[in-house]
Amino acid sequence: MSSPSEVVTRALLRDWGLPDPGDSKKSRGRVIVVGGSRRAPGAALLAGEAALRVGAGRLGLVVPRSIAGQLGVTMPEAAVFAMPEDAGDTFDDVVLTELESADAVLLGPGFDDAEQTLATLRRVGSVGVRCLVLDAFALGILSEVPRSELPAALILNPNKEEAAILLGRDLGNDPVADVSEIARRFDAIVNCYGTVATPTGRTWQVKVGGPGLGTSGSGDVLAGAIAGFAARGGEPSRAAVWGSWTHARAGDRLAARTGIGFLAREIATELTPTLAETIG
Repeated sequence: MSSPSEVVTRALLRDWGLPDPGDSKKSRGRVIVVGGSRRAPGAALLAGEAALRVGAGRLGLVVPRSIAGQLGVTMPEAAVFAMPEDAGDTFDDVVLTELESADAVLLGPGFDDAEQTLATLRRVGSVGVRCLVLDAFALGILSEVPRSELPAALILNPNKEEAAILLGRDLGNDPVADVSEIARRFDAIVNCYGTVATPTGRTWQVKVGGPGLGTSGSGDVLAGAIAGFAARGGEPSRAAVWGSWTHARAGDRLAARTGIGFLAREIATELTPTLAETIG
């Protein structure tokens, strides 16, 4: 059996607070989203928008060259940088500089090739980013990368299928124990379906949210929200809790207004008023 978890409430989050936003977009942090593919170019957009919607000040998208132009037009708020299509090619100096200067890097949304994802994770790990959030395909290949090649501040955002891959077994009946095991194994903060765990055994549970969140692209929004809170300067564990709560509560607000059937892009839009409600 796992140790008792702390239930996340508005009172807890208000007590934690958020870093002072300052008077400039630069004071609210810079997020870089590394991901996207020809098959799923929108995943990086959803994640990037979510990061901005929770208050991150600046956004960069590092995506395959084949989709960089169209994403730049679709999301004018982001700086867009092209990365190689081939797993064997290297990042150029401009991209490396952007990664080094980012307050949080999210890697994985929209990737659909294991070899490319592995090569990209190793490249990003070698840069020494401040905080790295991994999602989607990046979780499937994580066990192939030594922990020493990744930054100390590491956040994992698996769904249940990805959690089972990280564990190397089916999930059990105690989600807190499973998520805690992943956190210890990978020495990372882990968020999975509202359970957040640290490597040292501290856990929280988000008990808001409903079935409407089970829609295409919802996980990209969640990962982007976590990265956004991390970029704002929050501790990685608190960034994961804030992201999980805000994403889930945004789903509740949408379901109350429209019923189930809302889109992931609507969850992203709802993050801002949800955050205002939570801290207000």
